[in-house]
This record gives sequence, C-alpha cells and structure tokens, in this order.
Amino acid sequence: MAGPPWIATCCRHRNLFTVWNRNLFTVWNQEPVYSLESGTCLQPGIRNLFTAWNQEPVHSLEPEPVHSLESGTGLQPGIRNLFTVWIQEPVYSLESGTCSQSGTGSCSQSGIRNQFTAWNQEPVYSLESGTCLQPGIRNLFTVWNRNLFTVWIQEPVYSLESGTCLQPGIRNLFTAWNQNLFTVWNRNLFTVWNQEPVYSLESGTCLQSGIRNRFTAWNQEVEPARMLMVEENLMMTIIRTFVDHLRHRDPQGRFQFDRYTAQQAFKFGRVQSLIGDLKYVLISPPPEWCDQLRLKFLDGFDAFLDLLRCMQGMDPVVRQVGQHIEMEPEWEAAFTLQMKLTHIISMIQEWCCTDERVLIEAYKKCLSMLNQCQDGLSDGEQPLSLSLAGHSVDTFRYQVSQEKVSIHLPVCRLLAGLHVLLSRTEVASRFPEQLPLGELSPHLLIELPLRCLVLCAQVHAGMWRRNGFSLINQIYYYHNVKCRVEMFDKDVIMLQVGASMMDPNHFLMIVLSRFELFHIFSSVDIRKRYREANKDVAQQNTLIEEMLHLIVMVVGERYIPGIGQVEPLDEVRREILHQLSIRPMAHSELVKALPENGNRETGLERVIDSVASFKKPGVTGRGLYELRPEWNKHFNLYFHHYSRADQSKAEEAQRKLRRQNAEDTALPPPLPPLLCPLFGSLVNVLQCDVLLAVEGAVLQWAVEPSGGGWTESMLQRVLHLVGMALLEEQQQLENSSGDDDVTLRYSSKITRPGEAPSTSGSVLALLESLQNAPHLEVHKDMITWILKMVGSIKMMRERTSSSSSININQEPGLEETVRDKDKAERKRKAEMARLRREKIMAQMSEMQKHFINENKELFQQSMEELEASTSAAEHSPSSSELTCASQICVGPKRVDVADRRQLVTCILCQEEQEVRGLGRAMVLAAFTQRSTVLSKNRSRSFPDPEHHDPLFMHPDLSMGIHTASCGHIMHATCWQRYFEAVQQKEQRRQQRLRGHTSYDVENGEFLCPLCECLSNTVIPLLPHTPSPDRSVDHPSLEAWLKRTSQQIAVLNSTHRKQSHGAAQEVEPVVPDGFRVNFIPPTPFSSSVVEMMNTFSMSAYKVGLKVNPNEQDPRVPVLSWSSCAYTMQSIERLLMDEKKPLFGSLPCRQDDCLSSLTRFSSACWTSAPIRTVHSHFIRLLAVLVPDSQVEGTPCILNTDMFHLLVYSVLSYSSLHSLDQSGRSSVDSAHLHLLHVVTVAHLVQILLTFTIEELSMDQDGEESEEEQLTFQLYSSLREHLGSALPEVSSGWQLWRYVKVGILPFLRTTALFFHYLNSSVPPADLLGTGPGQWEALCSYLSLPSNLLLLYQSHRPLLEPLIYRWCCHPGVGQMLQGGGVLVRFPRESNRLINLPEDYSILINQASSFTCPRSGGDKSRAPTLCLVCGCMLCSQSYCCQTEVDGEDVGACTAHTFTCGAGVGLFLRVRESQVLFVAGKTKGCFYPPPYLDDYGETDQGLKRGNPLHLCSERYMKIERLWRQHGIAEVIGHAQEANQTLVAIDWQHL
Repeated sequence: MAGPPWIATCCRHRNLFTVWNRNLFTVWNQEPVYSLESGTCLQPGIRNLFTAWNQEPVHSLEPEPVHSLESGTGLQPGIRNLFTVWIQEPVYSLESGTCSQSGTGSCSQSGIRNQFTAWNQEPVYSLESGTCLQPGIRNLFTVWNRNLFTVWIQEPVYSLESGTCLQPGIRNLFTAWNQNLFTVWNRNLFTVWNQEPVYSLESGTCLQSGIRNRFTAWNQEVEPARMLMVEENLMMTIIRTFVDHLRHRDPQGRFQFDRYTAQQAFKFGRVQSLIGDLKYVLISPPPEWCDQLRLKFLDGFDAFLDLLRCMQGMDPVVRQVGQHIEMEPEWEAAFTLQMKLTHIISMIQEWCCTDERVLIEAYKKCLSMLNQCQDGLSDGEQPLSLSLAGHSVDTFRYQVSQEKVSIHLPVCRLLAGLHVLLSRTEVASRFPEQLPLGELSPHLLIELPLRCLVLCAQVHAGMWRRNGFSLINQIYYYHNVKCRVEMFDKDVIMLQVGASMMDPNHFLMIVLSRFELFHIFSSVDIRKRYREANKDVAQQNTLIEEMLHLIVMVVGERYIPGIGQVEPLDEVRREILHQLSIRPMAHSELVKALPENGNRETGLERVIDSVASFKKPGVTGRGLYELRPEWNKHFNLYFHHYSRADQSKAEEAQRKLRRQNAEDTALPPPLPPLLCPLFGSLVNVLQCDVLLAVEGAVLQWAVEPSGGGWTESMLQRVLHLVGMALLEEQQQLENSSGDDDVTLRYSSKITRPGEAPSTSGSVLALLESLQNAPHLEVHKDMITWILKMVGSIKMMRERTSSSSSININQEPGLEETVRDKDKAERKRKAEMARLRREKIMAQMSEMQKHFINENKELFQQSMEELEASTSAAEHSPSSSELTCASQICVGPKRVDVADRRQLVTCILCQEEQEVRGLGRAMVLAAFTQRSTVLSKNRSRSFPDPEHHDPLFMHPDLSMGIHTASCGHIMHATCWQRYFEAVQQKEQRRQQRLRGHTSYDVENGEFLCPLCECLSNTVIPLLPHTPSPDRSVDHPSLEAWLKRTSQQIAVLNSTHRKQSHGAAQEVEPVVPDGFRVNFIPPTPFSSSVVEMMNTFSMSAYKVGLKVNPNEQDPRVPVLSWSSCAYTMQSIERLLMDEKKPLFGSLPCRQDDCLSSLTRFSSACWTSAPIRTVHSHFIRLLAVLVPDSQVEGTPCILNTDMFHLLVYSVLSYSSLHSLDQSGRSSVDSAHLHLLHVVTVAHLVQILLTFTIEELSMDQDGEESEEEQLTFQLYSSLREHLGSALPEVSSGWQLWRYVKVGILPFLRTTALFFHYLNSSVPPADLLGTGPGQWEALCSYLSLPSNLLLLYQSHRPLLEPLIYRWCCHPGVGQMLQGGGVLVRFPRESNRLINLPEDYSILINQASSFTCPRSGGDKSRAPTLCLVCGCMLCSQSYCCQTEVDGEDVGACTAHTFTCGAGVGLFLRVRESQVLFVAGKTKGCFYPPPYLDDYGETDQGLKRGNPLHLCSERYMKIERLWRQHGIAEVIGHAQEANQTLVAIDWQHL
C-alpha cells in the first residue's frame, strides 16, 4: 500500500533520510538519524547496515519483488545482501508508521554494485568514491568510508586510524565512541572527555561548558521541522498515524492493551518510534509565531488531545474483596506509553507558553476535551449532601474502594499544566474575558485526581492487597521520578486549582468523603467513634494520616512557577535540599533523583554549589555532596516527593543534627514562598472551619491516649498544619501595612472554642494541655514552638493595632530573645548534669579509699608481689636489657621464645588443643596459586611440567608458588568432614544446575567455614623448633665443609652400590657416627603426616599443573619453593610500603608464614630420604662445585635465597644420619648462610655495569670499600675484560650494600619463623640502625666482606670455580637474561591521567585476526600493557583443550592464570582467575564528582585516581585477586553464571 502523500514531499525536500537498523525503520533513540540538509550523524557502525559491501549487485525490486514488506514472505535462499529487510513482520515508515511500498526503493541499474539508491530513484551516494552524486545537495553527505569521518563542511574532522584531529580550529576532540566509531550521538549525549570548550562543527562557535552532557540541537534542523509542520501538517500526521495503529479499544474508546497478542505487542513497541519523531519536531519552541504555524500547531494539538482522550481512564481497577485476583492484569504497556509521552506533554506546554493566543486556544480545547471525558461522570450516582462545622455541600456518592478507578488521567493533568501557565504568564489576569474560567466546575476538576490520590492512600493502608503486584507497581511508577512530573505532581496541582476556586470548607468535605472518613469527623461524639466503627482501625488511621498529608501538600507545595512566586531553579534547589537531608549523596544519585527535561537536563549543575558542599572520596567510596548548614532551616518534613522510608530517614537525620548542635528537636515547617494571585486563596484552607474541626478532633484524641484511636503520625501532621497556618499569618503581618490587610486570622480562631462537635475547648487550649503530656515527649519541642509562635503573632497584632508606625521587623528580635532564653536554660541543665557527675565520681573515689583502708593488709601483700615480679622481670635476660647482639635467629647462639606451648581453638568444634607433633593434627586453611608477580622476565615460557626441574630457581623469578591463608584453624578431622560434606553437596546438585561456582571442588577448592575465604589446601600446624644444644661444639666453616663432603661421598658411594651393584672403587672415609642405613624415626603422628602429604600434593599439583604423584622426587622441592617465594613477595611489600620488617604483618599473614616455614622444615620426613639427600647434594654442588654432580647451574642463574632455603631445609635429612652427637644443625645453618652470602656478594659484583661508575669519592677509603675492591679485583682476574675496570671501591660497596639488603631481610624473616626467634627492637621500626641490627640478628658482621676476608684461603678456590663455570662467561657476554640487584619491584603499567587518551588508543586498536577490523571490546592488560581483543570469537585460542577468549588465554602466559584488565569501552576493571572465575572491579578513573562511570553511561570526563590504582596494585602484589573474586561471586551469584573463559 502507498504511504501518505507527505512522505513523497519529505523525499522531495530531502530532509529525512532512512536507515535500516536491525530490521526496523527507526530512529536512533527517538530522533531522526540523518538529515541531508543539516548532516546529522548516522548510527555508529552504519557501514554494515545499509547494503551489502561484498561486491554483489543490489537487486531490482521492479521486475520481481523479492520481499513483501507487508506479508513478510521469505526470499530466495541465495540472496543475502539485499537492500530490503529480511524480517517476517511489516517494516514501518519512520514518518508515518505505515508499511512502505515495495517498489519504492528499486534500483534498475544492473551495473551498480556498491551504490546506495534513494527513494526518488536517483543515486545519492557512492560508497566507493565517497562523494555526493546529487548536485542539488549543498552539504556533503556524511560518509563512513574506511574509518574516515567526513563532515558537511568538506573537511575531514577525525581519522579513526591515525587518531588525530584533521580539522583546524578544533583543539579538543569530543571523544564519544561506540562500535569503533569516534564520533557518536549516543542517547543524545554530547559526550566530552575534557573540560575545555567544545566547538560546534557546524557553526564553529564555542558551546558553554554547562551543556557538555546534553545533546545540542542543530540549528539547521529546526527550520525543516517547522517547515514540515506548516506545509505538511507533520505534527498531526504523526499523531494520527500513531493512534491509528493502536486499534484495540474498549467500548468507551480507551486503549486496551490486555488482549494484545505477541505480534501486536511487538508492533506496539515498533510504532513507539513515532513518538521520537514527534519529539524531534517539538524539541525547540519557536521564537516567533506566524498564523499558519499557530493553525497547524493547534491542529496537531487537537490530534494530541484525541490521543490523550484514548488514554484517559484506561486500565481501570476495582478492589478485590474476598479472594485474591487470579491473573495479574497488563499494566506495563500503558505506563510505557505514559513515559514515552511525558516529554512530549512538557514540550507542548513549553510551546503554548511562548504565545498567548496559542495558550488560550489550547486551554479552551483541553477544557472542552475534559468536559467530554467527564460527561456522565455523576450520572447514575446517588446525590449526597454533606454537613460539617456549620457548612454544607452537595455532591454524589462515590467510593474508591468499591467503584472503578484509573490512574491514567492525561487530559486532566494537561489542563492542570496549562492552568499553571495562565498564572505564570499572567494571561489569566490580562485576558480574563477570553478565558472560559466561568465555565469551570471545581467539583468536577478535582474529582478524578482526588480519586487517584485516594487510591494511593488506600493501597498504602493495605486495602488493595488482593489486587496483586500489578497495582503496587503502578503506584510505584506513579510516584517515580520518571512519571511523577506529569502524573502525581499534576494531580496535586489540579487539587490546588480546585481548592483555589471553591469554598475551602466544601473542598475539605469532598476530600473527607472520597477518603471515606466523613462519618468519623461528623459523628456526635468523636471520642466514641472507634467503638462503633466496622472498619479496621489501623487502616482508618493510615487514611487519616494520608488525608492530612494531602492537605499539607495542597497548601504547601508552591515551588512551581505560576503557583508560587519562585524561579524555575528554586524547584530544583528544593529537590536537592530534601534529597541531601536524607543523607550525603553522590552526584549520580542526585541526577537519578531529579526529573529530566526533553534535553535530558536536570538543572543540577546550576544550583548544586549553592546548596551543597562537595566532599572528595577516599580510596574507597564516592565523592559526596553534603547539605550546607544554612539550608537546614528550609527542610520540610512532609516534602511531597518523599516516600515513607525517605521521610523517616530524613526526620531521623535532621533530629540527630539538631541534637548535635544543642538545639531543640522540633522540625517546624519552613517559611513558604508567596502564592501567585490566581492561587492566592489557597491559604484560606488553613483557617477554614472544617480543618479546625479536624485538627481539634485529632488533638482531643491525643489528650486521652487510653482510647487508642489515634497515632503519633496523625498528631505530627496536625501540628505541622498548625505551624504552616501560623507562619502564613506571620508572613502576612510582616508584609502588610496595617491589620486590615491581613486576611489570615488563624491565631484568633484557635483561641476560641472550635465549632466541631464534642470539642470541649479550643485548639490552643488542647495544645497547652498536651505540652507537658508524658506520652508526647517527642512532640514537646514542636508544641512549644507553636505556642511561642502564637505569642509572637499576638504581640505583633497588638503592636500593629496600637501604633502602625512600629516596625514589625523587631519581632524576629523577640523570637531571638526567646531562643536565647531556651539556650540559657539548656546550658543551666548541662551545668547541673556536670556537677552531678563530678559529685558521683568524688563519691566513688572516696569509696575506693575506704575499701583500701579496710583491706590494708591484703593490698600491701599484692603490692609486694607486684614489686617482686617487676624486680624479677628487670633481672630477666628477656627484658629490655636484651641488646641486639644477644638476639640472634640463626646458629648455635640463637635465642628462641620463652613460652614454647601453642594453644589453638578449632573454629568448627570450638575445642582448644595444644599443638604437638604426636597429637591430633591441627590445620590452617590456605590457598596456593602460581604467581608471576615478582617475575623479571615475562617472555620466558612455562616449561614442560613433566620434565621441569624446579630445584634451581632462576634469579628472574619468572614463576613461583605463593601460599596465603585466612588464619583460621581447624582439627584435621573436622576439616575432612567439612570438605567431604562440601563434595557431597556438589554431587547432589542436579547436573543441569551444576554450573560454575565460586570454588571448584574437583580441584580441591572450598570456602573457609568461618570467613568464606577461597582455599584449596590446609597447612598442618607443627610445634616450635627445638632449642639449640649448647653442649655441642661449633665447628669452623672449613671443618664443617670437610665433614659434609665426606658424608656426601659416603652417600654417593652407597647410592651407586645400590643402583649398580658391587663396583671396584675406593671406599670413602666414613665420618665418626655417620650411619648411612639409619632410618630416623618419624617425629609426627599419622594424622599430622597425612596433612603434610595433603599440602605437599597441593603445592605439587598447583606448581606443575600435573596429577598427584607422591613418588615424584619434586614434591618436597615445590613445598620449599612455596615457602621461599611467599617470603620474598611479603618482604618486597614491606619494603615498598616502608613498613618494619617485623611487627607490621597482619595476624593471618604472620600465622601463615610461621606454619608454612615449620612445615617446610619438616616435610622431608614424609618424603623418601634418599630423594632429599640427592637434592641437598645437587644444591651444595652450586656452592662447592663437584665434578660428579651434573647439570649444576652457574651462580648467575641461581636465586640465592631459594638456594639458601632449599639447602637449610634439606640438610636436616643429612644431619639425621649423624649419630655422633658432636654436630649441631644450627652450626650447619650458619655455615650455609655464610657461604650463600658470599656467593650472593659475588653474584652482585658480577652484574656491575659502567653506568653505575660515574663519580669518584674524595678522601680515604673505608675498610668495607677496600675489601670490596679486593674481591672485585679478584673477580676481574678470573674473568678478564668481561667486567669493567674500577678505580675505587666506594661505589662498589654502596652497590653491594643496596643489592644484598633484600636478601638479608628475607633471610631474617625465614630464620625468624624457622627458629621462633624474637626480633630486635630496631627491626620493629623503620628508624636508623637497620643494617647493623639486621646483620647482628643473622649472626653476620656489619662488614659482610669480612666473611670473604676471614675465610679467604677456603673461599678463593670456590670463587674461582664459580667464575670458571661456562655459564658465567656466557651470561656476561649477553647470552641470557642478566638480573641485576636489587631487583626492582614490579608495578602495574602507568595509566594516563586523562581517560580520553585510553579511548583514543582503543579506537585505533584493530583485531589482530580480523584483517584490520576494529575490535569491539578492546581490553588493556594492566600487568604488561598489552591491548587485547576481548569477548570476541575471532581471537579465541585453545588452552588445555578448551577454547578461551583472548583475556583468559593471556592470563596463562602473563600472570600464571591470574589477570587484571581494563575494559576501555566500559571503564571497568576485570579480574580473572583461571577459566571459570572472574569479577568486575571499580576502575581507578573518577569523574569530577569522585564517582566511577562503569559503562560510560554518564559521559563525564574521567581522570586517574592514584590512590585507587595503588589499591588495585596492592591487591595484585598481595596475591589477593583470587580472594576478591571469590568474595564477589559469593556476594553476587549472577557473576557465577558469566562465561569468563570467553572474555
């Protein structure tokens, strides 16, 4: 079928362009996507949406229509790249919403391959050349040709490939991006990533900084829109087309959505795009009107009223009584339509506001339409006459709880908005004869809005519970910020309109009738009304509270221009004030709490600084706005946009603030703004007789609390109304010239007895009786404030009547005098309380002295015992007299802890037990993982796990095993039962539900039973190392090496005999007491041994990624490796954070290191002893080269701390065979430390470069410098020119001292936990003397070169053999990675301060596997800086037989399975651990308001927060990523369902 004739006109004028986006003929977010005249941007990624780019011809639709747009029939299977849409539903035209003719877009030129054909059958654009083919088009068509953005000013602005600005004059690029395109109008946000002026590409003018977050209307599009409205009646056509497509109506002609089929519902969703076209037409009100524009706009307004008439009263509801509703009715479609039209309604009112004639005509038309909708409203209803307090009114009987009621009243609400405009523009006062104000029936105006508000009140009272959640959801959206401007607010305004035009007594009686409360306040004896009432008392109380709240809103809500004498920004300021009265809020929270206009603006930026002060965020949290103290006086407890929860929070916060400021806790109403003349009579509601009767009734109930027929909320609302009336009267008195000008005489009315039935006294008398009521203590301050206001007003009236010349402004001074008296009274009470406290304290002190005197003997005995214990402590060797020299952690002179007993408690059974080797095993929950945090060579590939030898760790620390613990202890048996229960629970889960969890039971993972920290193993708790044997002689280094070499020779000989049988060789000399075949007894119980094997297998499986194998000789090595690597990582953290070496670790880390070190020292007992012997022999061969040991690395390829740990821990197996009783394991530890220290000195000197030798020292050399120079000279003799020539030793010693410090610190940690030694006081801080204390603690001389000098004859041959190793020369000549000392700590990559730089980098990043295509999800690795193509099938690779995404695959090469990434386009940090676990983490980039912008939804400029980035880096260096992921997935189960392996 053919479209409307105006479509062809549009094509003729070439004002609208059509984009086929996702099979929909739609706009990009409710706005026309492209205008050929003005050059508006197209949708990002548009190059893949027009037509096929694959060099296939565009098929002609004329000879043979391939696809019917109406029927949606299929196409030939071979045709893929057709211009039309391949969808099975009709495609609607953007302009009319009707199906387009199939032949409209035909192209009969067979030779055109890549040409887009316009509807007028002229080629407009060539995709190959990128030029405009129509000569009549002035502005060049915007083309996305090979990532180049060409603008209509015939200058390229931005190239996505080069990332530079190509247009002169534009300094800063607005960096909005989406789907590989740099410039995008996404959701109408003109997004800017810096704070510099933004330039308009069209006009070249600078836009104001305040509009950086709004879509800027292009001036050249406004005129075509108005031209289409005038010439083609576009507004009316769009609206009628929209209405025509919503055909389902009820008998009254209202829209009916509950019977929609799926296809009709889909159609409804598609035609909503027409509302976007209407918004485009109305986006900018005309500055000047012409008669033709007025006529066409009013024609469109008529059509819009027809649309609203179809919405008036739709989806009515009836209260369910007796049984619950069976099926929830459809309600979403109606509210979706309402939200879509909200901005349209506001825009139409803005248009009407700009022209008086249009406003008057629109008001008349809207009133006429409302009268049509309300015809028959009271037909069939029983007339009703109401009388109360001497007033009567005629109405009709209607009960919301029994009749139909609808929440959709758009015609009535539009009239309310236009009525406010009459007041705002003063049209009502200047042209009263042109307005049909006399035809208005106030009773009918308030009827429908009042019903809606009563419905909300009854829902809050719990009267509609059987109607299900659909009604609750409707009430929620009715008050929600998205709908309330044109729903709830307009209903309140309409009540204000009606109340200002009718007798206030009549208005309140109708309100009481609709709330079904009239019989309560009109009864003969109000005090007895609950005894005869049939309804629920609690529901009636709630309805009374809601009714009183409604009166507060009708009289007090004046912050809308036209109702009150305020400015538009005053309303925004008041909204912010009351939001911040609840609590300090972030900028984004405030934006969400404020309504937006058609340009998505809230006005927040223009007023926020005057209302609130900004508090910058810390490492966590967000920046918050706090209300300035001077605005607290404007707080209104009954702010109409508060929910009940918000009101309660705000009240509590305000009372707390007042108590802190030593003020009374009364929350009186704020001083209201003056009303506009059209609404001036609203104040009479406060002094009408009916309201006085209601107030008197509530106060009378409160006087007699035993009745139980009232609530404190009810009383609080009455007090608030009384306060409002008094403030109004005071304001009139202050603004009037004489008493005759004051119309409000509330204070005089409440002083005489009220006219309500059974009211014994006046309102004032009731308030005075309630002032000191004990059950109303919380309201005492408010009642006192009211009574003071009454006295103040009475005094003002007396002064005015006695002398008109008295300045009324003196009255605030009187109020201040009263307040001063109150403050003085409070100070007097505080002083009395202080004196009372001092008296009590003096009495207690006297009682203590009296007690001591009575028990003098006992007290004397206690003092003697205390002095004796103090004297003993002073003479104890473990007291403060212990110097650093006596505190040694290694060697025969080491000092261990005095109390060696360990009592721990199981977290599962709560049983306390001592840690003993032969007792029940106690274990510590732990988590073991591979790590590359300390790696200095990330290019090193992980070796084959089946053939990898982990005995020698390379100095680059390319991969290690880290162990962490939460510090919670369990019995081994308790833990086993718990873990078995976890396994059984996992097995019982249904297979279809067995997705990924936060822990992998198959890999031995579990959550700590107490803190739910991720764990995958347990560390057995072992007792302290035995104290050193002082009776054994300490052999020299030479003697120890000789004896150890003899023992090794015997072992080698024995092993060869056992392996190859009897051989003809010389028998080595067996040292005295050395028994080769001796089997040392196991010092641990079976349960302890079992747990030792458990941890050993965990370290083995994690470290090598292989299946468990207890016979593998590498099992103990990996346990030692975990101990050494964990020590090194913690020492680096302490060093970089400038924390003391001892005393600064958390308990969990301290317990973990202690347990891990003791286990590592004992794990050789559960391994084959021959295996451990072979490990020690190979390790010692690095220090004492042995020709019989093959495959020994050079010292430049060996990490000395790992070598020391392995050697010390494996030596115990050799020492266990020595039964002579003349050797000590502590002596061996000390000798191993000395030799390894010398080796590390040599290792450091071998890594010198010429860069370090830039200056010479003045003066004589010290002993350290001389000895260092001698050792370096010796190395040069062995290696020749491989080492640079040095003239002095002062720089050498300085470099050695700095380079060896991390080794000494880590060694001190190791021996501290191994031998349970007490650290010296100097190492508990960070002051001077660290070097001397460290060397003394390790039993080393401060001049480390003395180790070399004192044993030079012994060490010189060893040094020579170290230097002669082939690997040394090869490394020094560049044959490998030469690690220099000290190793620099690894950091995360440096990020730019401005986030737009990252966006530019991401926009130029292309997928490495897609032939140069842009990556949809560029992701930056924060560890190495590599940019990856994430979340895309193109870059998936296979890891362990499973396809994984680029990020997951990268973690296994860069982070040993753990990764930190920044998703640039989402501004989101991604943590990944393995293939199945991950979480999102707040990014380190914040906007100016201290908030992150995950998803880049707000579009504010982002800048790097160094503190937050350091926190992420600290998490990574502490190996806490897996723990964070575990906690995040436990807290948010939706994270578990994400396929992290595909990222």
